Amino acid sequence: MDLLRHLRHFVVVARELHFGRAAELLGMAQPPLSQSIRRLERELGVILFDRSRQVRLTTAGQLLLGEADELLAGERRLRNTVDQVRRGTLGVLRAGVPPETPAVTLRALLDGLAARAPGLEVDLHELTSAEQARTLTEGRLDVGLLHQPVAENGLRFGPAVEVPMGVLLPRGAPLARARQVALADLTGLDLITAPPATAPGWHDHLLAVCREHGYRPARVRHARNPEFLFGLVLAGAAVAVAPEAVARREPRIAWRPIVGAPLVRHTSAAWPLRSAHPAAPMFGQLAAEVLGVAETPPGPAQLAPAARAWPVLFEAGQDAKLPS
Repeated sequence: MDLLRHLRHFVVVARELHFGRAAELLGMAQPPLSQSIRRLERELGVILFDRSRQVRLTTAGQLLLGEADELLAGERRLRNTVDQVRRGTLGVLRAGVPPETPAVTLRALLDGLAARAPGLEVDLHELTSAEQARTLTEGRLDVGLLHQPVAENGLRFGPAVEVPMGVLLPRGAPLARARQVALADLTGLDLITAPPATAPGWHDHLLAVCREHGYRPARVRHARNPEFLFGLVLAGAAVAVAPEAVARREPRIAWRPIVGAPLVRHTSAAWPLRSAHPAAPMFGQLAAEVLGVAETPPGPAQLAPAARAWPVLFEAGQDAKLPS
């Protein structure tokens, strides 16, 4: 027996106290409506309506009306909740971002998610591209923001954003006087980059392009933390290849574009092909919009207090463990 359907019929008849009008409101014929009420009465073992002269609620019917209203309201709330979960606007989204993601970018991403899905909680994790790819395929992360190239391994990718890469130099370095720097001009200098394990595809691509353009680093040095990278660059005899936004964190560092722009980093969101979180495509589109915005420092208006707080969990390092 479809109890909720029969209760909906009962509530309309109880409000109208007229089977004909109730049937019209329900868009059905009167005989099936009467049969529905009779079946409900048999199921509950009580008489709900006094039909002697005019339709009136019995004591049992009056008591049931209040309970039925509450039960049907609960059903509507339940269906609304499930619908929001299905559309990805409610629940928890486990998302990963690279460790070097600027605070302004994180703020814009979280603000955008709060505006588009106010009921969605973001469980944010600081993980390298390699760590994200692994945890996505293991089902311990719902969506990530990865630097390409990344092997698909059962992943779906959102729109990619292209970020031109340039050379980080001490502002007093002779090469910093030029408007552009050729990779071959870096000969004899060490190259500072993230460890291969953090983004193997990008690491290999970077070294291959450097070799193709005449730059074979005297030594490849690894830095995970931006502050450590800046320290190595400022110490001299070493350069780094990074987006322009990275240089804005340290006024003593200059960023110069590379002649011919041979190095462009592609970044996109990724999520599992199977059993994907409903909010993952929305995250991917929003991430592309945020990353695609011109890299300019935000004004005070953009840093206004957020409308809501986010439960954010930061985890770094290859041994970082995510909730199962």
